[in-house]
Amino acid sequence: MNVLGISGSLNPDGNTAFAVRHALDILRREGIQTQFISLAGKDIHPCDGCWSCAAERQCQYQDDMEEIIAGMRWCHGLILASPVHFGMVSGSLKVMMDRCVLLRPSYGDVMEMAGKIGGGIACGSFRNGGQETTLHNIHLFLLQQNMRVVSDGAGYSHMGGAIVGDAKQDDLGLQTVENLARNLLFMLRQPGA
Repeated sequence: MNVLGISGSLNPDGNTAFAVRHALDILRREGIQTQFISLAGKDIHPCDGCWSCAAERQCQYQDDMEEIIAGMRWCHGLILASPVHFGMVSGSLKVMMDRCVLLRPSYGDVMEMAGKIGGGIACGSFRNGGQETTLHNIHLFLLQQNMRVVSDGAGYSHMGGAIVGDAKQDDLGLQTVENLARNLLFMLRQPGA
């Protein structure tokens, strides 16, 4: 099984990247193959709605999205993470999400991400600082790809990993990230996953 983790922060070594790596480390120790992608420094052209990807299964723009799309096609599980920007995902993650429209073929075909398992991590500056609404944004994206969405599950029952402030110092937040990783692992190991 393969899990891709994407940090939607423009800070390559910030809280969001740390939280994703923490989740992937847990999964790797359980024998899962992982890949980490940071959107920091990536050249991703915004989607302009031309729909050429519907027929070609490839975007007209040849940029860093090619690596991300390849990772999404490779993975069985996906963790998306974002800092909270005005109660929503970061602009860089939203642009990436928009470009994933090519994974949703035009009428009649099966969506490429259908049935895969996904979850989210949100990092904010204080508890109740927009993490839940940011996770909601992530979940909407996953659902629009026809994926199965997991939360951090029992114990906390948040919508996903929720980090506050300095991720390295947020024991409660890191526990929600670990719970998310373990819940994703549980779902990946179910028959038919």
